[in-house]
Amino acid sequence: MASTIEKPHPDAEEAPGETPPAAESARRIEAHGIDHIPDSERHGRPRDLFSVWSAANVNYLSLVIGGALVLMGLNLWQAVAVIVIGNLFWLFTGLLATSGPAAGAPSEVVTRALYGVIGNRVNNAIGGWFVSVCYFALNLAAAATAAFALVEKTGIGATTPVKVAVIVVIAALTLAISVYGHALIMKLYLPITLALTAAFAVLAVAVIGHADFSYQPAEPLSGVELWAVLIAGTTMIASGPLSYTTSADFSRYLPADSSRKAIVGWTASGAFVPSVITCSLGAFAATAIDMSDPQTALQTILPGWFTPIFLIALVVGTIAINALTAYSAGLALQAVGLRIRRTVSVLFDGAVSVALTLYGLLVSNFLDTVSNALQVIVVLIGPLMAVYATDIVLRRFRYDGRALSDETPGSPFWYTGGVNRSGAVALLAGVAAAALSVNTLYTGPVATALGGVDISLPAGMAVSSVLYAVLMRRDRTVLAARAQA
Repeated sequence: MASTIEKPHPDAEEAPGETPPAAESARRIEAHGIDHIPDSERHGRPRDLFSVWSAANVNYLSLVIGGALVLMGLNLWQAVAVIVIGNLFWLFTGLLATSGPAAGAPSEVVTRALYGVIGNRVNNAIGGWFVSVCYFALNLAAAATAAFALVEKTGIGATTPVKVAVIVVIAALTLAISVYGHALIMKLYLPITLALTAAFAVLAVAVIGHADFSYQPAEPLSGVELWAVLIAGTTMIASGPLSYTTSADFSRYLPADSSRKAIVGWTASGAFVPSVITCSLGAFAATAIDMSDPQTALQTILPGWFTPIFLIALVVGTIAINALTAYSAGLALQAVGLRIRRTVSVLFDGAVSVALTLYGLLVSNFLDTVSNALQVIVVLIGPLMAVYATDIVLRRFRYDGRALSDETPGSPFWYTGGVNRSGAVALLAGVAAAALSVNTLYTGPVATALGGVDISLPAGMAVSSVLYAVLMRRDRTVLAARAQA
């Protein structure tokens, strides 16, 4: 059989007319953007995903959130239960990752099947780019607080200009990884995982040695108030995995016949295990120290020699997670319809995130910003995750990557006027259900009727999933995908 030549796509890094992308290398900037990855460039094993997600989930923000659960009034084991349940949502992230090898495309392109070519541009602008930039800013702010303390240990005062410089340097290191892209991420994240594991093992010894495992708050919560905090805490934890509706971005280079179970398992466990451990360490620490100022408080229980190492580990861990976030944000900006190189879109995203970080650290209260942003964003990302996951199940893990790359009115995913109304209706209905049930910056009528209990996460996800399944059950693209199974 004669071989075919893969034509360069306008979203690939090379300009039209140049040689098609060479096999990816960690020493070269990734050639592909949101274009289809041909079979000849597919490589790797599902287990390679474990270190990618592990490195991204040993970070300072997880410690902060774990400690915040105790500050919210939970006892230690209630907090640990919330951490475990909230992190089970990484299974959704693993499920979404299976669409990458199936389509040979990132999530930002796969979701054209959900919302249509034009509708998906709106999805990528809000659910992809905006959410990614917000998380980049939150994580960057967390890393910056650790870096500020590290700078002060050198005798340099953490003045506003110094803080700005530190934030810019951390962002630059992060964006360098994102710009080089997939191959560098796959190569770097195993050693990063090993280094962070060693550092957090020392932290664990110090924290466990001081933790009060029988800790009870001065005024234990009960009844409706307890349920309200348990559900709010679970939502806050779940917002992490739910934000990764982009997990196919990091699995799309795997061969199309890669085991789906292995992709789900290695992705989910790679994130679940370190996230549970790191969040739990934050909760353990909160039984002994004041985690309202975790950066300062943790230093009181750590060996003096280890404090600088710990601070560096916090910065490195956050760089790891933010490199993934910035990488996806760059793809999302391309998928919005801007014909720019992925490298340019990544750098633009970084600039916006730095501006948001400066605001979050220098103007507002950091802990309040984290709590409010994570809970409000769930109103959107819960339904986004539910629609995506439901689509994968409906299509039995089958996607036509080349058809998804077609943005013309002749595309099978053009639907009506470029919009899949079923996907749009299901998403908007889920967001509405979540908004009516939320209790964060405002209290929705459903939450009011329940005495302040926020059920926005299950309400939004359930409504979106059920409605999408009903509306799309007879869709011709779904039936075509099922026929291939």
